[in-house]
Amino acid sequence: MAEIVKKPVKITETILRDAHQSLIATRMTTEQMLPIVEKMDKVGYHAVECWGGATFDASLRFLKEDPWERLRKFKDGFKNTKLQMLFRGQNILGYRPYADDVVEYFVQKSVANGIDIIRIFDCLNDIRNLQTAVTAANKEGAHAQVAMSYTLGDAYTMEYWMDLAKRIEDMGAGSICVKDMAGLLCPYQATDLVTALKEAVNIPIEMHTHYTSGVASMTYLKSIEAGADIIDTAMSPFALGTSQPATEVMVETFKGTPYDTGLDQALLSEIADYFRPIRDQALESGLLNPKNMGVNIKTLLYQVPGGMLSNLTSQLAEQGAADKFYDVLEEVPRVRKDLGEPPLVTPSSQIVGTQAVFNVLMGERYKMATKETKDILSGKYGATVKPFNPEVQKKVIGEDAEIITCRPADLIENELDTLRKECEQYMQQDEDVLSYALFPQVAMDFFKYREAQQTKVDAAVADTENGAYPV
Repeated sequence: MAEIVKKPVKITETILRDAHQSLIATRMTTEQMLPIVEKMDKVGYHAVECWGGATFDASLRFLKEDPWERLRKFKDGFKNTKLQMLFRGQNILGYRPYADDVVEYFVQKSVANGIDIIRIFDCLNDIRNLQTAVTAANKEGAHAQVAMSYTLGDAYTMEYWMDLAKRIEDMGAGSICVKDMAGLLCPYQATDLVTALKEAVNIPIEMHTHYTSGVASMTYLKSIEAGADIIDTAMSPFALGTSQPATEVMVETFKGTPYDTGLDQALLSEIADYFRPIRDQALESGLLNPKNMGVNIKTLLYQVPGGMLSNLTSQLAEQGAADKFYDVLEEVPRVRKDLGEPPLVTPSSQIVGTQAVFNVLMGERYKMATKETKDILSGKYGATVKPFNPEVQKKVIGEDAEIITCRPADLIENELDTLRKECEQYMQQDEDVLSYALFPQVAMDFFKYREAQQTKVDAAVADTENGAYPV
């Protein structure tokens, strides 16, 4: 009888990033996270995803927190666990392509402040938009993981994924992530995909999916059986719905098998107990919309990722058009096809989603087009796998518009020095220029808020020293 080879599944925990991004619009504060870090550090996770994605924007814009300070606090607390971030290739954590010098400096500072693994993806799977970040991560001694944005469509054949994986390995990535942001990968397709990828490359394969369509846990099971090395999960209070499968469920699934994670359910239970009241509070306040907790198999038709669903819900509510939710969902695949059938992941998901909202609310398709829709149709985000709808392209940007065919960042001059000059009077740390580069207005508002808070503290200290308050 052949000896059973043990291959424990590795777990990347997402509760500090993707889980709350997908369910409560990235509103968990650093203060809410820090008390549980010590316990999380004892679990034995492969990594904890805790930074990047939308956390940077949300910290500055809504929570009035410095994302860099959050990262440094995580690094202090996680003494045994690798910290992972999500990085949007040439778009970094923003919504446009940046010059190479900004990308390189952002990677350098991310690693210096505590990041060990950088998961790098491009919303169009245009490999030209990944190379600068991968090279920079390797230079800084971080692990560069490249994520393939998984999607469905005629162009996305098994040959496409295998070829993309080989190119990712050749460009210097340390591992590959199958990033299934909308929960489109079904269990038996996962078997085929992972088997093919394992044949194509020699680097580890990590699986990332969302529970939106209801098949995610089964997809993980079949992926692991086919040879996947790592899975992304979320602690149960912030799992399921538009988030990931539950950590505890997957740990229990593989218990006593060759894939046993070896993680302690008692410790995981304590961590879940900590997050449960935070989830309940989000439900009571309306921050956690029950719509984002259910299963919707129509996801396979709309291909709308979790974070995009919550964005659409709030966009329509603000316009007093919540009743148009399903009309917009039906418009999304039509817009996606017009724009070259890109995977729907930030920022292409926001571009397609917002345009779908406009098309429905205006009553005429492309009567109004966003700047980002114009940019994608002009090639400013890179190459799509399918051609654009020529009629839509003509209507939105005109017949004579110049279309970019090179790597978009080749047309962007180095911009770090200019950005530094623009914000230098508010800079308190080197990293501030990067916050400003990504979100100029939001960062400036935060810098002014930070300065005002410091002035209040200084005044209170001065009053105490002058005897205004009893010590």
